[in-house]
Amino acid sequence: MTGHTAVMLPEVVRLLAPRDGGIYLDGTFGGGGYTEALLDAAACTVCAIDRDPEAILRGATLAARFRGRLHLIEGQFGDMLSLLAHAGVHALDGVVLDLGVSSFQLDDPARGFSFRTDGPLDMRMAKHGTTAAELVNTLPERELADILYQFGEERASRRIARAIATARSEAPITTTSGLAGIIRSVLPPDRSGIDPATRSFQALRIRINDELGEIERALTAAAGLLLPGGRLVVVAFHSLEDRIVKRFMTDAAGRAAAPSRHDPRGLVQRTAPRFRLLTPRALRPTNRETAANPRARSARLRAIECLSPPQAVIERPAP
Repeated sequence: MTGHTAVMLPEVVRLLAPRDGGIYLDGTFGGGGYTEALLDAAACTVCAIDRDPEAILRGATLAARFRGRLHLIEGQFGDMLSLLAHAGVHALDGVVLDLGVSSFQLDDPARGFSFRTDGPLDMRMAKHGTTAAELVNTLPERELADILYQFGEERASRRIARAIATARSEAPITTTSGLAGIIRSVLPPDRSGIDPATRSFQALRIRINDELGEIERALTAAAGLLLPGGRLVVVAFHSLEDRIVKRFMTDAAGRAAAPSRHDPRGLVQRTAPRFRLLTPRALRPTNRETAANPRARSARLRAIECLSPPQAVIERPAP
């Protein structure tokens, strides 16, 4: 499949270590890169979730090639428990999550994710719900500033929100280039070469798609689905995502800092962790990969392995 390059693909496949007869989940199907590599690596079954209906349609060719072994599911990966249960899957040998927006979405002006080409100010991954234009034109200035700061770590959030409020009072902001122009008018060019609109566009996209909430729900669900020996591999692309993943995996592996001796929780005996860290430190893409695919440069890969089943014993379903 073309149009999207799966980031850190060899590392993902190596850590998931797919085996014949295993059942795996690609929670962010996108261009199908991870799914295809897993299906090529072993005679396994892959369930692939994507909230974007266009991604599911693109996967039809791959599903035909691996007939009976690839099951495409439209939905949000945070809902994987119910989506997989509906498909008759209740336990997994591995899960991969590639967080953030896909290249297909970024490169399509009609989806409104990027300021590099003009398009409608949309940013919805699932093509339903509130658009970026609706948020930008209706939210109170202070709430808009909070979103830019919280989800984009934009230090000039109040200045940008004020400029947006002034502009929309004259005419609605409906295009990506229109919003980007407003942001650039109040922010000087960044010395790093990063476009001044980058953080604000990221913030709006995360807010519209509830991306951080989805990540937290997906990590918890994945941990409950993994069989002993099963692995969870996550590729994140910015600090907000990676922070959530790092904290979750550290806690799951029993690596969280012990409570203070003055904290009553320190008296409670800690149970043996169900997971072990496979990546004590996040893995980074190689120089060769970032040279070939600049979008990979900010990637961080983390992984854990399940050591014991959850309290409720799960019987393995038939593939």
